[in-house]
Amino acid sequence: MTDVSEALNDLFSVPNTQLSEDVERELSSILRLHSISPQELFYKWESYSIKMGGDIRLDIKTARDLRKDIQEVLERESREKTARGQEKKKVAQTPRGATNSGDVYGMLGGLVSNTPRPSANGSTIKRKSNFETPAPKASKNRSGTSPRRSNVPFPMNGVHAINFDKRGDVGKLENEFNDHILTPESLPTPPMEPRIKLKANTDMGKFTYKTMAMKLSESSEILDERIDLFMDLVQVRHKLEDQDFGDPATQSTSEIVTVGRIASDTSNAKLQKANLLLETSRRAGRGRRVPLDVSSIKHYEFFPGQIVALRGQNASGDYFTVKEILSLPWLDPPASIPQDLVSLSTRLQTSIPDSDTAHPLTVLIAAGPYSTNDTLDFSPLRALCEIALSASADALILHGPFIDAEHPLVRTGSFTLPDDFPVSPDTATLSDLFRYHISTALTDLTSNLPSCSIILVPSVRDAVSHHTCWPQDRLPKRDLGLGKGVQSVTNPVTLSFNEFVVGMTSLDVLYTIRREECISEAAKTIDKGATMRRLAKQLIDQRSFFPIVPPTDREALAPMEGVKIAKGTNIKSESEEPVEGQEDEPGAEYLAPFGASLDVGYLKLGEWQNVRPDLLLAPSALDPCTVVVENVMVINPGTLAKRKGFGTYARMTILPRDVSDEELERGEMVGHKLFERAKVEIIKI
Repeated sequence: MTDVSEALNDLFSVPNTQLSEDVERELSSILRLHSISPQELFYKWESYSIKMGGDIRLDIKTARDLRKDIQEVLERESREKTARGQEKKKVAQTPRGATNSGDVYGMLGGLVSNTPRPSANGSTIKRKSNFETPAPKASKNRSGTSPRRSNVPFPMNGVHAINFDKRGDVGKLENEFNDHILTPESLPTPPMEPRIKLKANTDMGKFTYKTMAMKLSESSEILDERIDLFMDLVQVRHKLEDQDFGDPATQSTSEIVTVGRIASDTSNAKLQKANLLLETSRRAGRGRRVPLDVSSIKHYEFFPGQIVALRGQNASGDYFTVKEILSLPWLDPPASIPQDLVSLSTRLQTSIPDSDTAHPLTVLIAAGPYSTNDTLDFSPLRALCEIALSASADALILHGPFIDAEHPLVRTGSFTLPDDFPVSPDTATLSDLFRYHISTALTDLTSNLPSCSIILVPSVRDAVSHHTCWPQDRLPKRDLGLGKGVQSVTNPVTLSFNEFVVGMTSLDVLYTIRREECISEAAKTIDKGATMRRLAKQLIDQRSFFPIVPPTDREALAPMEGVKIAKGTNIKSESEEPVEGQEDEPGAEYLAPFGASLDVGYLKLGEWQNVRPDLLLAPSALDPCTVVVENVMVINPGTLAKRKGFGTYARMTILPRDVSDEELERGEMVGHKLFERAKVEIIKI
């Protein structure tokens, strides 16, 4: 027996036994291939055993799996090393003025800035000097300074705030759904009692978890449990036997069914057909990942974190060939007893004096931000409250962000306070700003229209929220001065409005799926409605308000949503037009936005429970519209304010559910059919 053989047997064999010839031959091959010692190979084996979930037996199969694992680790390290090399910063250019100016690195303070410099054709160009008296340091806007008092909105970089009163297309109808339903006229005498009975279908007490305490072990278990749950659901839906399932990473010529999570082979690359991976659970495939070959599938729609059920085989051992994508079972639609629906219709009728019919419900839906990038006056929100009052709205649903932490003026504190602000600018906080602008407007609405139910859904971008991870806890009502007529809920949340179920979240899940998805040519479409329906169907399939794991990287969002911070405190939006005579200072950079801020250990709080909603509110940066997918009405109201303009809100008119005599006689549960009796108007604020 050679020295290598003895060393392998001493390290790997069970006492009083020897390694089999094929196992010893495989281990020796790994030693030669990677030029490592038997002791180092043993360390790798121990690490692999721990990763696979504990004590596993060393045989020819596990030895070959060990070889693949070592090779995958080396390839991944090689790719990461190459990526790091490509991201190295280029050598800095010669500082401005260092060539032919006599002022290297600006050490002479610009005293020689008017030195003639040769141009490309040999002539000289004399730079104009600015001999004005420099502004005092105290006049510069510094990050973190206290807001000032003024009744004039603070202009940003010389660009004055947009005048809300002079906006165009006020009340313009952008989009309409079920236009055959008439919009009701305002009631002469609004009801004194709320006509909508709210009931929470979400345990909001579980959202008070501690943030910034995410553990990898807990996150891994949550992700594994979700795969195993869908595996059981798929088995029941398609009537499969246990032997029909298999490990997609194991080489076999037999056709199997597998359930796993879609992933990418690189962390910073967009999901594409060439880098598709299927991630298994410990139960289904020992947590391994296997490349997918979808060339034989004409129609597919994938995004990171998506749970899929696939039928195919891994004949080569290198990749899993997909032959069929199995459909996932849906949750049941919500239903009610017919007699309860009749009682609700009667109550809606008696709530309006001198009315022979049940007056339809009016619900207004809007999403933040509520101010443009130039100001923090919240004029769009006050206008929306006036619309709710004039329309005698039964509910006003407001999605965050309210005080947007990505707002340029909030990030620097360079905004003004009105003259009648009740708190000194030196001690004022963003909570005081919320109370002055938002709480006051909502309090006025509830005092003038006590029958209106106001619901606030927070956002991870809310600067006044103490809980900035998703799933997200409620806004603190007491700290923000919110009255009894305002309901602060979690993000996400599922509520019952009388009989129908409403699911809502302020996280832009539709845009994130649209950005991260990998779809076939057959699945692509230029129809906005078809695209919206496709994205909404993904949520119904996945039974989740946000099934993307991992979400879009913050750095990838910076070119679209970032805020540019120049040297010192000169800040401006990336999309803002440059000011004449003003140049960007050296060292300018873009701040990354907040992103999704997922707490993976609590993603179960973002999953749908028991039934799918009748109405799904999903504010998004995509074009506002309304679609119906599998009896679920999905509304994207848009944002009430944009960077340099004003946006839209949604108005719903909901008729009572008509119950037939046959349904009353049977007495069985009936569907709500909200999509047939609800009109949605997307309106310009």
